[in-house]
Parts: sequence; C-alpha cells; structure tokens
Amino acid sequence: MTEDRREATFYFDTISPFAYLMWKALRRAPLDVPVTPVPVVFGALLNHWGQLGPAEVPAKRIHTYRYCQWLADVEHIPFRFPPTHPFLSLGSLRLIVALGSTSAAVDEIFDRIFAQGRDLSSADELARVCKELAVPHLASQINAEPVKAALRRNTDAAIERGVFGVPTLAIGDELFWGYDSLAMARDFLANPALFDDPEMQRLDALPFGVTRNRR
Repeated sequence: MTEDRREATFYFDTISPFAYLMWKALRRAPLDVPVTPVPVVFGALLNHWGQLGPAEVPAKRIHTYRYCQWLADVEHIPFRFPPTHPFLSLGSLRLIVALGSTSAAVDEIFDRIFAQGRDLSSADELARVCKELAVPHLASQINAEPVKAALRRNTDAAIERGVFGVPTLAIGDELFWGYDSLAMARDFLANPALFDDPEMQRLDALPFGVTRNRR
C-alpha cells in the first residue's frame, strides 16, 4: 500500500535521546508537511527484528551518551539524561497516549525526561507529572486497557510498516531512521524522485557478499 507523501509520521519511544533531539529539531524547523507523532515500544521493535539496543553494547552505550550530550550542546537544545538509562518507558508512553498523542503532549513528556532529567519510570514521579498536567483522572487512564491497547496497535502498525528503530520518520513508503536522516527526509520532500536515481535503485537490490554466522 502506498502511503500519503503529503504527511509524515514520527515514530518514537521516550527512552530514546535521539528521538527527543530529532523531535526538538522538527519543532524548531518544521517539515513542509504535517507530522503526526506516534509513540511505540522500542523494545518490541528490537525483539521483532532481532537487534540489540545501543545501550546494550557497553562501549556503544558510552559513545552514544557522549554523542547525545555533545549534539545537544552544539544544537543548543536543553538536555540532561535522567538518573538511569535505559529505563522502563511504558508509563511515559502510555501517558502520552492518554493525553491524545498530541504534539503538545510529546513536548511536555520529552522535556521532563531529557530537558529536566526526571525519572518517569518511577511511579511516584509519574504521579507528580499527572498532577502537574492537571488533567482529570489522568493517573488512572495510564493503566487503562484502551490506552495499553492503543500503544500495542501503534507498535504493531510500525512493525508492519517496516520500522526497525526509533526515531523514524515515515513519509509515503519511505522510512528515515535516526536524527542524522532528517536532512535526507527534507531532500526527499523537496525531490520525491530522490530514490529513483539509477544508483539508488541499484542499492535496493545489492546482493549479500557474506552472511555473518550468529551463535
């Protein structure tokens, strides 16, 4: 099925500092098409595709954290890692879903995690955030089955679309993974024939030269 190129979907998990940084970049310099934020469970994506997360490789973990801090400083984006990472992000994801998955809701929750460095994996901290947002019955909605089911549907739909990591921008049938793909996404919007180039087409069918033995 061909998706609409006149809109973009931003797949993210609140566990991802790169998702926070990419979201900030999109808010600062919006795309030329509407962007719909869709919270998904990163761990479920990793499990489906048989991958490790960046924080699960010790040397990569240190590099990733340093790079995120450096990138935030260079881009003048408020940034502070929460007390632990990786952390259980289900509560904050469900909170965003309960708030309607609006851009404003994503702003609010991302800022508390990666701008203020707060621990939203803590039930007490999550309850405090619910009070701060002053939305009636918000705390009880987080664990409501409709909210849980919506998050599962988001994640299943992302996997069906081929999303393998976060953050991912989906535009039409194309996926742009990671903060550093944002410039390519902008180029694609300016030039929808970007991937019709013969060399780009050759890459789509490039054969394997060797397959790693996984034990």
